[in-house]
Amino acid sequence: MTTATLTSKGQVTIPAVVRSGLGVGTGDRIEFIEIAPGRYEVIAATLPVTALKGLVAKPRHAVSIETMNAAVRQRAAKALAK
Repeated sequence: MTTATLTSKGQVTIPAVVRSGLGVGTGDRIEFIEIAPGRYEVIAATLPVTALKGLVAKPRHAVSIETMNAAVRQRAAKALAK
């Protein structure tokens, strides 16, 4: 088991073997995700925002603001009628 010590400033030096396993280096970001009360998972947050390109498919056709507003009004009217 690899351990580290928390400083009075709340800082921790991540051991080299852990940094290597995460694939992180100086200046990289990491995220702490709570998986259960008192238990966290550490993951590398090293991907640039451009890595998200193509994650969501382009719509088949463009929709105007007016069409969106009309759809919202229609849904709201149905919800209020119930």
